[in-house]
Amino acid sequence: MKYFHRTSVAPDDVLARAARFFGARLQPMEEGPRRRRYAGGIGQIGVRVEAEGGHYTRITLETNQPGESEADKLAKRFLTLVHTMAEPSHAPRGAY
Repeated sequence: MKYFHRTSVAPDDVLARAARFFGARLQPMEEGPRRRRYAGGIGQIGVRVEAEGGHYTRITLETNQPGESEADKLAKRFLTLVHTMAEPSHAPRGAY
């Protein structure tokens, strides 16, 4: 599955948050410029960030699992946390 999110949070800040969030749950497998890959018992999650449209960052999360797997729920939860970085008043909701 692939998930996309556009945010005003800087790419380096998104990658730092990804390292804290996914690194606490999964093992880092790959690190490159503007991309990371994590893996564990639930599968793999890839994170890629790109500058888009001047002031925006496009985040692409990709899992190697079918939709609604634990890896997908974790990926969606991360995007919710990035949303709260951009808008602190946002209240995260959901079962993921």
